[in-house]
Amino acid sequence: MELHTVYLGLGSNMDNRTEKLNQACEKIEKLVGHIVRQSAFYETEPWGFESDNSFLNAVVCCLTQLSPRQLLRVTQRIERQLGRRQKTGPDGVYHDRPIDIDILLYDDIHVDEPDLIIPHPRMFIRSFVMDPLREILPPGQELP
Repeated sequence: MELHTVYLGLGSNMDNRTEKLNQACEKIEKLVGHIVRQSAFYETEPWGFESDNSFLNAVVCCLTQLSPRQLLRVTQRIERQLGRRQKTGPDGVYHDRPIDIDILLYDDIHVDEPDLIIPHPRMFIRSFVMDPLREILPPGQELP
């Protein structure tokens, strides 16, 4: 049984944001694997679209037996269970959402498929991802 180290980015700007992030963590623990580290919650402005609703963001590190493709399916299922209806709006742009779960890192592998890119392609330009990620990275661990 091989365990993989994954980092997931979490965000919410609808409903009770703290509750949504906590519910996402509970479901990740149950369906993905044990959460070994979790960042603080960071309040941030929307990125890539206009909204009056600020986000709460966090990053968790967990150990999983899931493959990258299985992990994608499970995180998307968790998003749907927590009220997420679509990844982007009808016009292809970002919108308010009760929960967003992004796969940031999976061990040290690189995946480049139409619907799955690891490391996450925009994580390095998003402080709402990088700040909580740096908070929980083990000392000396370098980003890919």
